[in-house]
Amino acid sequence: MIKPIMRDVMFLSRPSEKASPADTQVITDLVDTLNAHLDGCVGMAANMIGVHKRIIVVRMGPISMPMVNPEIVAESGEYETEEGCLSLMGGRKCKRWQTIEVSYQDAAFLPRRQKYTGWIAQIIQHEIDHCNGVII
Repeated sequence: MIKPIMRDVMFLSRPSEKASPADTQVITDLVDTLNAHLDGCVGMAANMIGVHKRIIVVRMGPISMPMVNPEIVAESGEYETEEGCLSLMGGRKCKRWQTIEVSYQDAAFLPRRQKYTGWIAQIIQHEIDHCNGVII
């Protein structure tokens, strides 16, 4: 189901809780909501639809890929950039890593670990910041 976008900064600044298989509907809602906003959004975290769970969805080519309980376990190549957010107005400067390694669970809650670089790595970092209550 497509959910409204949360814009309350106080809500967004709270860290999210670990997700469990009971949160499967949140994954579906998050994918549906991201797919409805593809004209201006490439990633989304569950708190952006009003749910404090560690679930993100990242647009990778034609696929909106969910990542449950994502954690960055390695990073390299720090750089400075400017990002926007569907939940906030305007752009903001932030620091990101060119390459990251992420430990997460897929939509079936199976463990995964993957390296990402460039634009996809930047999107994942932005969405994990959301899970941690960090607002850029």
